[in-house]
Amino acid sequence: MKVTLFATCLVDMFQSDVGKATVELLERLGCEIDFPQTQVCCGQPAYNSGYVKESKDAMKKMIGTFEHAEYIVCPSGSCAYMFHEYQHVFKGDPIWEPKAKKLAAKTYELTQFIIEVLKVENVGACLEGKATYHTSCHMTRLLGVQKAPMTLLSKVKGLEFVELPGKEQCCGFGGTFSVKMAQISEQMVDEKVRHVEETDAEYVIGADAGCLMNIGGRINRQGKPIKVMHIAEILNSR
Repeated sequence: MKVTLFATCLVDMFQSDVGKATVELLERLGCEIDFPQTQVCCGQPAYNSGYVKESKDAMKKMIGTFEHAEYIVCPSGSCAYMFHEYQHVFKGDPIWEPKAKKLAAKTYELTQFIIEVLKVENVGACLEGKATYHTSCHMTRLLGVQKAPMTLLSKVKGLEFVELPGKEQCCGFGGTFSVKMAQISEQMVDEKVRHVEETDAEYVIGADAGCLMNIGGRINRQGKPIKVMHIAEILNSR
C-alpha cells in the first residue's frame, strides 16, 4: 500500500524524530512511503487567526501537492483535520470544493489510519514504564479520533497506562492562542502539568506536535523528570 506522508511544519522544523518514527512504523506495517517535496504549511495558523483569504493560496498549494495520493497520513490530528476543513473553506467554489472533498476523503491521522485502514491493533511495540495520554482538542473534538490511540497504546508491551485527570481540557497551546494570550495559556499548561504529575507517569504521550511542544516546554522549564513523547515514537519502540 502506498502512503503519502503529510509531515506538518512542527515535525519538519522541530520534531524530525517524530517524522522518522512515523515512516519507520508505517514501513514496518507494509506501507510504501511517498514524501512530496513541495508540501508547505497547510494554512492553519493564518486561517485560525481569521486570515481566511490569505490562507487560501497555501491550501490550494497543498491540494495540488497531494492530488496524486492514494492515502494521506499525518502524525498530527490538528493538521489532518485542517485538510478536512478545506472543503468548507472552498464551499461553493466549482473548481476547488470538489478537489478539497477528495483530499479530505483520503486524509487520515496516523493512529486512525493504522486502525481503520490497515486494520491493525497491535503494532508489536514494546516500552517499559508508566504513561499517560493527552487528548488534543482538534483531534478529539473535530476530527473525531478518540479510540484509535487508546487501542494501540493498550497493546504496547510493558507499558502501564494511567488515565490523565482533566484529559478533555486544552493544554493552552491553541496555535496562535499561546502567543496572543500568553498569560492565560501559561495557567492552562500549568494545570495540565499538575494533572500529569498526579498520575506519577514517566511518560506523557500525545498525537499533536504543538501540544507536546507546549507541555514539554513547561515540564522542561519546571525541571520535572517526565519524558514527553509523540505516539509515533511509542508505537515505533522495539
